[in-house]
This record gives sequence, structure tokens and C-alpha cells, in this order.
Amino acid sequence: MTPMSRIKEFNLPDLGEGLTEGEILAWLVKVGDTIELNQPIVEVETAKAAVEIPAKWAGVVTKIFHEAGVTVEVGQPIISIDTDPGAGDLPEPSAESLAAVEVAPSEGAIEPGMIGSPAPSAPGVGRTPVLVGYGVREASAKRRPRVSAAAVSAPAPAVPPAAPVRSGPVLAKPPVRKLARDLGVDLATIAGTGPLGSVTREDVHKAAEGAAQPVAKAAPGPVAVFDASREQRIPVKGVRKLTAENMVTSAFTAPHVTEFLTVDVTRSMKALDKLKARPEFAELRISPLLLVAKAVLLAVKRHPMVNSSWSAATNEIVVKEYVNLGIAAATERGLIVPNVKDAGRLSLVELAEALNALVRTAKSGKTPPADMTHGTLSITNVGVFGVDTGTPILPPGESAILAFGAIRPTPWVHKGKIKVRQVTTLGLSFDHRIIDGELGSKFLRDIGAFLTDPEAAILAWT
Repeated sequence: MTPMSRIKEFNLPDLGEGLTEGEILAWLVKVGDTIELNQPIVEVETAKAAVEIPAKWAGVVTKIFHEAGVTVEVGQPIISIDTDPGAGDLPEPSAESLAAVEVAPSEGAIEPGMIGSPAPSAPGVGRTPVLVGYGVREASAKRRPRVSAAAVSAPAPAVPPAAPVRSGPVLAKPPVRKLARDLGVDLATIAGTGPLGSVTREDVHKAAEGAAQPVAKAAPGPVAVFDASREQRIPVKGVRKLTAENMVTSAFTAPHVTEFLTVDVTRSMKALDKLKARPEFAELRISPLLLVAKAVLLAVKRHPMVNSSWSAATNEIVVKEYVNLGIAAATERGLIVPNVKDAGRLSLVELAEALNALVRTAKSGKTPPADMTHGTLSITNVGVFGVDTGTPILPPGESAILAFGAIRPTPWVHKGKIKVRQVTTLGLSFDHRIIDGELGSKFLRDIGAFLTDPEAAILAWT
């Protein structure tokens, strides 16, 4: 092995669905570190998710090409690794040796769905966090300008001196680094108060508040200003950017109609208590969303046209024989709608397990792009925020989405008498090109009927 052939450069891969760039959130290794095959080395945010990328080779990190906060085009090198560090020191690079640096191949070397995965014959080794497909675009990295925590925008004559700038690396966890970027704070200007001098969230907040202090302490009686010194700019990128683009496209492409139905779900709540007492649900966290999901899946069987999409290319309605049930989830990086694949074929226990896994992964910020593609029908649970219902916008390519509102004790006429019952309001938005008022009304009616008496509905419909 020639000296420089030991050095292999790893390019940023397409992390799924033709994405062209990703922002480096945090490096999990540094120059000089010895790393193992498939060890996570960097966290990258794309338009669809934040993912950890594992090492394609074992060895020693010799170079990191872009620091955290830089947006890198797919195909650009992000790290180089000495794959044979035991062979001695590397010579000074020459033109010939630089030409021998090996770059991750564009195709064929990595199994689709894997990054740096070992062959199947190596059991127990490897991770499969993201989709893979390499593609190169000629463009330079884009980096958002940062604002120092000591920067002051008000023209006050006496400004406190800026904090001393560090000469070494800043210790901070990825969520803290993200907070600093969002608030426009330069971590290098902060004296950390955490373990080993690491910067904490509180340190960042204090630094951000300190930067605004001169505005608050202006001389008595100044003229109020309404400019950038009193504004915060949040870059629209990653998941939030893609969501915004999708919502605009959907809102102005599919003619939306929304219908509402208020339902007595007292019996659903009692049925949920019975499920929680059963041994097969003992280890699962179940909520009313489970019964709403089941109601939607059974209603789809009665009205298959609801589970379809509009093909503008062929001028056809494409009716899906599978239900990939999307569940809208709010995350730190924006709204995502991961889906449970082939949910209509799952038993109630399997559906509960799938919903648990979906929510757990979304909260961790590790939802892979594959989980957010090929959705056919969605639910958004606005009730968890105390909201009664809403008029949700359709995810692109879907023809219906159900808003599930808060469940509240409400005076209700039950068996001829006014009683306090558990009541919720459902809101169904649908694409009127595919679903007319009659079909949408029947679909929503059947969901409501199931939730009014789920045990009777299951016996009658299955």
C-alpha cells in the first residue's frame, strides 16, 4: 500500500430521495481519533431528517474538511481517514501522492440502504441509519454568518468588552450547538460552566441575553427603534424548509375541503382502559390515537377511494391497496410526517407497537428519510396541544388527512338525558378532485361511528 493510498476521503452521500446538500450539525470525532468501521462520525441535517453517518473505514482521522454549521453539497469530501496508521508516519504530500488519495466510489461499493456496512457474513456489526446514493454537484459550501455573543447593535458609547476568544476547540453537545446557531451566538466567545469547561444551554441563553443588554439599558427617554437590533432571524432550512415548500405546493395544487364531526368517545375511553389491563399491552404506551388510527384503517376498507392519489402526469386516480398511515409529529427541526408501512395489515397490538416506535424515533430526531416517504393517508393529533380541531393541509400525494382534537368532558344528550360525556371533534380535509362530499362525509361518519362504540364496530366490520 503506497503511503497516500492509505488516506481515503469520504464524500457526503445522498442521504435519500435525491437530496443535494446537508448541514453538518456536529462532529462526533476529531483529527487524530482512532475510529472503527461503522462508528458514527458526524451528525448531518438534511431537508428530511437529522442522521448520524457512520465511518466507511476504520483508521485514524487525518482531516475534517468542514466544521459544524457548514452546509455541504452532496459529493463533497467531509473527512479523510488513514486506513493503515500502523504503517508509520505519512510523508509530506506531493503532487503525485495527492493524486493517490482514494475517494469513496460513486456506486457499487456500498449496498443500498447502508453506509459503510460490512458484508452480511459479519454478524452483529454495522448500522443502517440512512439511504445511500452518491451524486456530485459542483458548488461551494455555504455557511451561515454567525453573530458574536458580545456583538452590540445599539450605538451606545459604552459597550462592555467582548468575552475573550478561545484558542482551542469548544466543548458543547450537539443540541447546545444548534441552540447557539439559532440564537446567533458564537460558542467561541463563551466561557463554559459545564463539566471540563463545556458550554451549557444556560451559558448560551445568558450570552444571547447579554448581547441584547445594551438595547434594554439605553439612556432614559431615547426614541424607540424598529430595526434589526430588535429582530431575530431564523434561517429556513432542512426539515422546516422542505415542509414549507410541500405545504405551499399542496395548498395551491389540491382543492381542499374540510368537514367536521363532534363525537361522544366515552366508550372508546373505557375500551382503552380495558386494553391497558390486558397482558399483551402491558409494555406498551397506548393512547386514544391508537383507536383513532384503527378507526381510520377500518373506514378505509369500507371506502378504498379515500386512500388514493392524483396523477397529473397520466390524468388518473391511483387507488392504493396498502395503507402507509402517516402520523404528524412536531420536532425541534420542524413538522415531519413519518408513516407506519402497510398499517392496514397490522393487528391492534402490532399497530400499538408501530406507533410507539414511530413516536419514540421522532422525538429522538433520528427518523430516517425512508420512514417519511410513500405515505398514503395521515392523522394529525392536535388534541395533545389542547386544540379542539383544525383544517389540516394534505401532505403531498395524499388525498385525505384527519385532525384529531382534544377529548373534553362535555354536557351531552345521552339516552334522552343530559350527562357529562367524553367528547372530541374530528376534522377531515380531503382532495375534492378525488373525494366528493358524499364519500368524504361517509368516511368521516364511519370513523365517528367506530369511536362512538369501538367494540361494536369491530364485531360488525371485521
